[in-house]
Amino acid sequence: MNQKHQEDLSHIRSMMERSSRFISLSGLSGVFAGLSALIGGLYVYQLFKINGINYLDGEHILLDGNLVSELISSGLIILIFAFVFGIFFTIRKSKKYNLPIWTTATKKMLFNLAIPLAVGGIFCLALIYHKIFILVAPTTLIFYGLALINAEKYTFSDVKYLGFSQLILGCISLFFIGYGLIFWIIGFGILHILYGLIMFKKYK
Repeated sequence: MNQKHQEDLSHIRSMMERSSRFISLSGLSGVFAGLSALIGGLYVYQLFKINGINYLDGEHILLDGNLVSELISSGLIILIFAFVFGIFFTIRKSKKYNLPIWTTATKKMLFNLAIPLAVGGIFCLALIYHKIFILVAPTTLIFYGLALINAEKYTFSDVKYLGFSQLILGCISLFFIGYGLIFWIIGFGILHILYGLIMFKKYK
């Protein structure tokens, strides 16, 4: 009888978790988002090299309009790839485990995720507008970290650890101005891959 009660409780907990949290998030989304960021970051480094900029020499970098446009385009392409991979692996996991995708929890998670991302995006546009390019990379890390922490209560609780890691990394990068690309590659590339692998192993 006790065993049956435990099974019933376990089933109830599972149903409550499904209704209150977005659990279709796949660890592979993080892995492929990280790979996209890693490849994109290395491409940007090569872009600097082609334009005669030695990024690692610690000197102040002057960016012309064409290079800024290429950097923005590269960032958007990375974002699109990460978004597409996220949708693909989420749908794949949902079908595999017969999980609903568009639920109240999904809407709440996306809303809580979108607020810091939208504000961060506007702040980054203002930095670009005022030609303060040097703070764009730290800003993206900080606001992305805040977004993950804000959305954590509607998905896997492990997301907050990635959020705090991005937030801390972004704050540290503020004191190493000129090396934002390195921190950006670590945060959006390496940390995403590590987090994705851990999540995939834990929740597969």
